[in-house]
Amino acid sequence: MLNHIPVIGVGFVTLLFIVAVVRKSGELIAVALGFTVFLSLMTVPVYLTGPLAEGVLEDLHLPEISKERIEVHEEKAEIAFIFVEITGALAIMTLIICRYSNRLGWVMIVLTLLALIISGGLVVWTADLGGKIHHQEIRSDTGYRN
Repeated sequence: MLNHIPVIGVGFVTLLFIVAVVRKSGELIAVALGFTVFLSLMTVPVYLTGPLAEGVLEDLHLPEISKERIEVHEEKAEIAFIFVEITGALAIMTLIICRYSNRLGWVMIVLTLLALIISGGLVVWTADLGGKIHHQEIRSDTGYRN
């Protein structure tokens, strides 16, 4: 269940961030930045449990579980994790810069929002690949059709 935190969290935080920027609400932007940092921290245990989950799946020896799918998911998870952590660091820098510079603060806010959107795409892509490891019904190569 822990692995759903980045997927749901990034969607929530991105929506909150967009609303905050559109409203130009400094308080709401600070909350969105705080949640961005929190999300980056919560992604650490999600990433660290990946090898444990991989071991469990390999021990099951299920024929539909593909080592190649696991490896692809693992590679993309690393990229997504790094980008989420960079976004969290960017959010911390943005919080600090916003205290001292209004103009540079807005540049950092926009950069952080863009990084969050990209992080969201990477997290969703990674989650999709992870789901395809065990859920045959969402794979394109199984012949399953709705």
